[in-house]
Amino acid sequence: MEDPRQFILDFVTGFGRDLMHADEDPAAVVDRYHTPDVVQIADGHRMDRAKLIAHSRPIRKRRPRARIDVHEALADGDRLAAHYTMHVEDRGRAFAIEVTFFGHFTPDGRLRRATMLTRTLPDTAEATP
Repeated sequence: MEDPRQFILDFVTGFGRDLMHADEDPAAVVDRYHTPDVVQIADGHRMDRAKLIAHSRPIRKRRPRARIDVHEALADGDRLAAHYTMHVEDRGRAFAIEVTFFGHFTPDGRLRRATMLTRTLPDTAEATP
């Protein structure tokens, strides 16, 4: 990972864009960005591949708009730590999700493991598509 900030920005925005704007099955999008044995733990909630796909379906229907600000990111080999804020507009409301992210990626850029701590904040910044 030459530029961890750009990597996490491209990963998060690419996954969201492909999930919400592609016509392909959500499982195919999840598989393009994640390994089959993916495990994400966000705020203590564990999601494997099946739960990630199930979680993506309602998001795809709502199609929220989002913008990411990466505050800092560090990489050591295939591991990445990042602090970013996702500004979201969904169903007429705006909010921000502050994320502290620790992840393990494969050489082809797919996510294998992640632990995330988040907090939701009010947001007055306008999200962009």
